[in-house]
Amino acid sequence: MRNTSGPNHVAVIPCRWGSSRFPGKPLALLDGHPLLWHVHQRCLEADRITEAVVATDDDRIRAACEDLGIRCLMTGEHATGTDRVAECARHLDADAIINVQGDEPFINPAAINAVCLALAGSPSDSLVVVNACAELRAPAAVIDHNVVKAVTATSGNALLFSRQPIPYPRDTYPTYLRQLGLYGFTPEALRTFSSLPQGPLEQAEGIEMLRFIEHGHPVRMVLVADEGMAVDTPKDLRRASRLEEARRSAAPLP
Repeated sequence: MRNTSGPNHVAVIPCRWGSSRFPGKPLALLDGHPLLWHVHQRCLEADRITEAVVATDDDRIRAACEDLGIRCLMTGEHATGTDRVAECARHLDADAIINVQGDEPFINPAAINAVCLALAGSPSDSLVVVNACAELRAPAAVIDHNVVKAVTATSGNALLFSRQPIPYPRDTYPTYLRQLGLYGFTPEALRTFSSLPQGPLEQAEGIEMLRFIEHGHPVRMVLVADEGMAVDTPKDLRRASRLEEARRSAAPLP
């Protein structure tokens, strides 16, 4: 976290306790530290971020943040992480808000910087939404309903998000894109998001960025290099632990 003279881009990590697939997930330990700590560290490593905070409605998560020295803002209960971030943003003096999901412990700091760069120069009163994505290379991930796939137009804007493997490979094997839990918003975009009702696609798929698309607002996709994974279930956490162990083993000695 090095940005002191450029735009004020604040990373907000929304965390809730009551995940249906993995209750208490933000405080689940990976290599001896809670998942939210790993995400916060990745935000600190992004040099276009000026500050990184956790947003939650749970006292257990707040207490853990205090113990870890992480700034935490309490919010009310919300349907989605972006609704939580929108409330949090009202208390932040930021040119843009970078929503980094609390279950992406391996998110690449360069990807965070790329989202910041895509938002650079956007007036705070303009409606600009940016979402990072990365190529999916593992066939198992393509059919995994926990992995959200994105389809884009030639403009680079999102056409659709789905947990199904889209596009369908009728004649050729297409390039699949994984939607990362990494979004960027102007303050106006977050105000608009929180004012819009959930549409039937968002409700059916459980993908919050569909709210913008269903109401006719563009979502600009930014292709980044990212070999990480989201932790959605306890099984994912075990896989993440093996990945972290492999990364430590491959790291050069100091």
